[in-house]
Amino acid sequence: MSKAKILQPDGNYSFRSYFEFSSDTDEVLAEFDYAFVRKRLQLPSTSNQLEGLDELRQQLEDTIPYVTLSSETAKREILVAPVLSRVAVTCKRLLRIEYPLKVNNLLQGNLDYFIQSEHNLVVVEAKRDDLTRGFTQLAVEMIALSMLEDAPNIVYGAVTMGDVWVFGTLEQNLRTITRDITSYTLPDDLAEIVKILVGILE
Repeated sequence: MSKAKILQPDGNYSFRSYFEFSSDTDEVLAEFDYAFVRKRLQLPSTSNQLEGLDELRQQLEDTIPYVTLSSETAKREILVAPVLSRVAVTCKRLLRIEYPLKVNNLLQGNLDYFIQSEHNLVVVEAKRDDLTRGFTQLAVEMIALSMLEDAPNIVYGAVTMGDVWVFGTLEQNLRTITRDITSYTLPDDLAEIVKILVGILE
């Protein structure tokens, strides 16, 4: 018996819609003919000496005890934006925030954070601290980016609750999206997170 379709071809869906779905990630991605895999990813990581990391770590450690991180806005301003800003400065790449993107009526909305290089990188802030549904939204945004003109074969993404980061990749030629089984935390894994983000964009 064939499974009922999740998406209506004539429906309108924003990227945020996919976060709200109760369907599992693999079921949603099957609608776009993509397979879903969970495994340990071998992510790029820069070997260059990175400036400003010690100051950023100190800033995070000084600030976190004095800010309630119960809202998405607080997490964005205190945890996510400082890390991505440092990456953008290091790579001399434009950090786009709330970047509008529309491929079609199934793939449209705003990307929380987007940095473009030879490898596109998109970062999604997980709503309500739900990394699983956040990754589903991330995966759909990576599919949208893969459909742009001159899109690279591999698109990288990360979903974050602010203090926890999980990476993913989309491989166009294999039509596969992979979620890393490793997660990274702030502030302890700050150097690893930044090195991976810079490594992706270099």
